[in-house]
Amino acid sequence: RSMDAAAAAAATAAGAAPDFMDSVTSPASGASFNLFSPDAWLAESYKALGYEKSEWRWVNGVSPLSTWREVGIGMALYLGTIFGIQFLMKSRKPFKLTKLAQIHNLGLTLLSLGLLVLHIEELAPIISKGGLFYAICSEEAWTQRLEVLYFLNYLTKWIEFVDTVFLVLKKKPLQFLHVYHHTLTMVLCFTQLNGHTSVSWVVITLNLFVHVVMYFYYFLASCGIHPWWKKYVTTLQILQFIIDLGFVYFCTYQLIISRYYPSSGLPFCGTCAGTEEAAIFGCSLLSSYLLLFIQFFQRTYSKKQAAKRQKQKTQ
Repeated sequence: RSMDAAAAAAATAAGAAPDFMDSVTSPASGASFNLFSPDAWLAESYKALGYEKSEWRWVNGVSPLSTWREVGIGMALYLGTIFGIQFLMKSRKPFKLTKLAQIHNLGLTLLSLGLLVLHIEELAPIISKGGLFYAICSEEAWTQRLEVLYFLNYLTKWIEFVDTVFLVLKKKPLQFLHVYHHTLTMVLCFTQLNGHTSVSWVVITLNLFVHVVMYFYYFLASCGIHPWWKKYVTTLQILQFIIDLGFVYFCTYQLIISRYYPSSGLPFCGTCAGTEEAAIFGCSLLSSYLLLFIQFFQRTYSKKQAAKRQKQKTQ
């Protein structure tokens, strides 16, 4: 650090202000540390746990929860747990779980926000230097640093299973959309990690943004505050899936045409990274989400509006 101090003194003598960041050192390694970089803090967290973030890679069968067997067991445990609790709660009074719900919802709000900021930090230079097509289709756009974030996002889908546990303990009705969405979003994240689909960041960042809004709403509701904008959370989710599908259909089209029909005369921009299986599964699942959320919106809000208008007519 004596050389750093000398350099800073020389810069000051030359009329330039010393770089504050040069004086900050990593608490774990003593190396230069960017205080304002979320990724730097994440790397420090890894070091505190005894890992080197820059060396981590998703390896099927080696990384945690990286096999179809683990995913299948997770799905079975989730479904068995929620329906088992629902059965046991039939003759019992509902639990309130107010404090636990507040902690859970606020925790997921902050976790989603943190991951969103981390993704933006990584994606901004990729998009600005390579362009949007590069960012969603190039194999080089699937970076090691993004892979770490995709894995952390995948882990949050396991944490979100707790949402449903709270619902059944409070004896709230279980909707097919809720269970279907929670179960298969975890599978979607798993398949995209395996498939190395570079467009994954579009779906993930939009989902994280929606979850910041959604879990913050749930936190307020668990505090007894019921904002007027509940309806717009569902609207935001529908908009999310429309944008998702625009990107994933485009990328899947590029992938299939460039690999199998390059001489067909059909227009395409170039190839897209990822496996066909991951691309088709993503397209199919996100399409089903869009249809189910539109159906939910119509059933929940359109009927309420119709009933409200009918009530006004009879008054």
